[in-house]
Amino acid sequence: MTKFDRLLARLAEPGTVLRLAALVVCAMELVSAGSALLGVRTEPYDGLAAWVWRQLGGNVNDRGLVVVCVLLLVAFVALIFRLARLGQTALPVNQRLARLLLVDLLAFGVTPGLPFLVTALGAVVLPARLALGFAAAQVLLNTGIYVYASTTAWLDQFGMLFAMLALHGLAFGLGRMAASEAEKRRWLQAVLAEQLSGEHLLAEQMRYNERMQIARELHDLMGHHLTALNLQLQLGNALLARADAGGAGLAMERAQGVAAQLLADVRESVSQQRSSQRIDLSAALQALAEGIASTRIELALDDAARDLGPRAAHALLRCVQEGVTNSVRHALARRVQVELRGDGDEVDVSIDDDGRGAPGWHGGRAEGFGNGLSGMAERMAELGGQMRVTRTSPGFRIELRCPRWV
Repeated sequence: MTKFDRLLARLAEPGTVLRLAALVVCAMELVSAGSALLGVRTEPYDGLAAWVWRQLGGNVNDRGLVVVCVLLLVAFVALIFRLARLGQTALPVNQRLARLLLVDLLAFGVTPGLPFLVTALGAVVLPARLALGFAAAQVLLNTGIYVYASTTAWLDQFGMLFAMLALHGLAFGLGRMAASEAEKRRWLQAVLAEQLSGEHLLAEQMRYNERMQIARELHDLMGHHLTALNLQLQLGNALLARADAGGAGLAMERAQGVAAQLLADVRESVSQQRSSQRIDLSAALQALAEGIASTRIELALDDAARDLGPRAAHALLRCVQEGVTNSVRHALARRVQVELRGDGDEVDVSIDDDGRGAPGWHGGRAEGFGNGLSGMAERMAELGGQMRVTRTSPGFRIELRCPRWV
């Protein structure tokens, strides 16, 4: 995946879209506020802050009100950035809702035109039903404020209700669609990354099998023939020695020495081939990391990653795939750290994410993880190793340990 593809994937995330929209709105309001402070007539602020200001005897065109509204706007944008970045991770639903209500209050404080952004944000960070209820409350609240402050005919007020329904309904729909597409993209990236990393491991195993086959053929064929040649040369040397003990014996001894040396070289080559039959897991893990754009996968691999037995390499890759997939799909992590290091005849792997974790997990079955963790533990047990969950909140950390050359 190229840097441009990663940038496009990043820009398509709901949190990024909302933050860009908030920045655009903030820029427009700051330009308007700057013009008002310089004495240029602009549309006055009409939010709750302006209403309180009027109740205290002020004028909606006062510079003090402009400064107050600009401060509220900056706080609004800062909180939107924070909440959009967190998304559905790290915070319980009630805390997300509380922060959303605070952002909404700031939006109403500046102008009734801003809360539609909060509706879109709610569609992203809240569960679907709660987000729909929040959007409906936004429509009623906006319409109520307009009706209270307006002296127009009831037909215009009825039209305003439909306008609010359309505006906030559109914001809710776009938010849910963006969140759904982002989730599908995360799942698809995880699946494709698993497939690509599996293909890398399969290619490495095929090379391993080919090397083993060559080593066996060298030993069985060339080794056998060279051993027979050596025996024949010994016999020839004995026979020829009867006729010419000097020249023939010297020639036969040289032939015998060459054959013996060649046989030793073949055996050494076979031994080297057998000793180098290790799986390089680093390429498969790199493919897994590069295949997921929505989550930053950080790899820390020492030389042990390039010197593993075939069974250990296969089991570790499947466990890392499962751990990373859980972090991306279920924990909605923004960052996953995978570390692999050798410890003598064993290898240690840790998978650490910053997602929402599983606080209720105590060694049993965690909600959303299915049988994945049990499968990881079984893979390690089959190799004589072990799998441990060392942290469940904040984030989730898994540690694997198994023999290195199996």
